[in-house]
Amino acid sequence: MKNTILSLLILFGLSPAFAQTEKDSVKVYFRVSDTHIDRSFQRNGATLDSIFSKLTADSVSGPTHRLVGVRVTGAASPEGSVEFNRYLSEKRANAIFNEFKNRGLLTDSLTTFNFIGRDWKGLQNEVESDSNIPYRAEVLSLLERINGDNPPLHPLAELKAIHGGIPYRYLLTHLFPELRASRLTVEYEPVYPDICIPSLPLHAPEQQVAVTGGILPLPVVLGTVKECRPFYMGLKTNMLYDALLIPNIGAEFYVGKNISLTADWMYGWWDRDRTHYYWRAYGGNIGARWWFGPQADEKPLTGHHLGIFAGAVTYDFELGKGGIMGGIPRGTLWDRCNFISGIEYGYSLPVARRLNIDFSLAFGYMGGKYIKYEPKYGFYIWQSTHRLHWFGPTKAEISLVWLIGCNNYNRSKGGRK
Repeated sequence: MKNTILSLLILFGLSPAFAQTEKDSVKVYFRVSDTHIDRSFQRNGATLDSIFSKLTADSVSGPTHRLVGVRVTGAASPEGSVEFNRYLSEKRANAIFNEFKNRGLLTDSLTTFNFIGRDWKGLQNEVESDSNIPYRAEVLSLLERINGDNPPLHPLAELKAIHGGIPYRYLLTHLFPELRASRLTVEYEPVYPDICIPSLPLHAPEQQVAVTGGILPLPVVLGTVKECRPFYMGLKTNMLYDALLIPNIGAEFYVGKNISLTADWMYGWWDRDRTHYYWRAYGGNIGARWWFGPQADEKPLTGHHLGIFAGAVTYDFELGKGGIMGGIPRGTLWDRCNFISGIEYGYSLPVARRLNIDFSLAFGYMGGKYIKYEPKYGFYIWQSTHRLHWFGPTKAEISLVWLIGCNNYNRSKGGRK
């Protein structure tokens, strides 16, 4: 216990005069959007082998030294959404930690993780060191605001907007690769004879320890952070269809790179035979969306979107006299439905922590066959068959969207992302 307390004092910078800690650090680089260590990339292999040899040497694991702490930091360059970069930083930090843990060199109990996500501070340091950046003064001014107490709501969009994106393209090519990295720092101490130091409880977030010259805080941050895999999904209902008494449900899955896949289904089947009142509609569609704009860069499934879709629908509407039925009864699948396809534009507006309202309007083509009929003599008399060719608005949507998934929630507009 005495040596353990000494180790903690050394680990958190409270070393006695006779104790000196030593550190070794390694930085591993990753390709764009990648979380796996490529030993052939950026001399990663040689860098890892160098620190492996130090950790296995007697000077660290032998009788004269003891490993007392490990700090793992994962980071990502600023392009891409906030949530995806948070995921990248976590996976990259765990990747470098597992390289050492799998060799039996490190343990969870001595490891502290730090997941940076978008490494704006690292980018500011890189910009300060590079005098060749176009419009460097404006870039630095923005980065100081981003890293300050009152950051802008959409920092990436503001960075891209400086002089038409000229400095952003330079940063993307020359500085962003330096930010796609993880760093592992190991700290070890000499082994000394037992000394008499009172034991301290380690259950509190912060303790205090008396040392020569006063009382200093002793933060205790041990253990690993639970990994959260990114998953963004929305369940929705089109409130316009609901108002027309046509229950419906839709699902949307974010697949990455600002692309999502959608699927919708509706089914309403109301009738009153005595008054010849029918209100029937069912069908569905599938599609894909591309999300764009500052909100989409900050969080998936939010902001502007363009999409394409295709689907099938059948219907039977009668209001007491003649009726119209989409498709031909008892025919093939192609006969029984009308088919629809088109392009859409929309905007998804955050309204609560896990709720958005999605406004969309689509234009395209609707085709197929439909029949007109009349109720007579206790029967429905088929009057005529028609072919439908419609070009124009094909879908309108005001949907309530429930956001599902890890970290798939809306942040406060006034706070840091």
